Amino acid sequence: MSYNLSQSSLGKLTGVDANLQKVIKRAIELTEQDFMVLQGMRTREECSINYGKGRTAQECTAKGVPAQYAQPNLAKVTWLRDPYGSKHTQGKAVDIVPYPLDWNDLSKYQKIATAMKRAASELNVKVTWGGDWATSKDYPHFEV
Repeated sequence: MSYNLSQSSLGKLTGVDANLQKVIKRAIELTEQDFMVLQGMRTREECSINYGKGRTAQECTAKGVPAQYAQPNLAKVTWLRDPYGSKHTQGKAVDIVPYPLDWNDLSKYQKIATAMKRAASELNVKVTWGGDWATSKDYPHFEV
């Protein structure tokens, strides 16, 4: 079966590194698991929102994030020391998830990663997958 990126996914690639875009566009042709781009470029406000998840107002303000973004009752979604240091802010990272969305089936993320790694190899682009990180795995995350 072959898949195509949706208009929504293509739109989320705006501002993303050209080589990373090429890898994603090739990976959708290779994959055994349909996927969508959940996020590419991230604004400063989106960084603040993410950093605030799972943190108190005091923890946020200590890192320069306005207290209004604190959401201590939610699960943490980022472990960055610098809340604004994400490669998403530079267009050097994307989050890709299975379609239809499934947060829990890691085998689907493995299939996407296999396609991304194969595409990166074909195009001679160095891509890192968050699922390969030693700690704080981030299965949707790919970066150049």
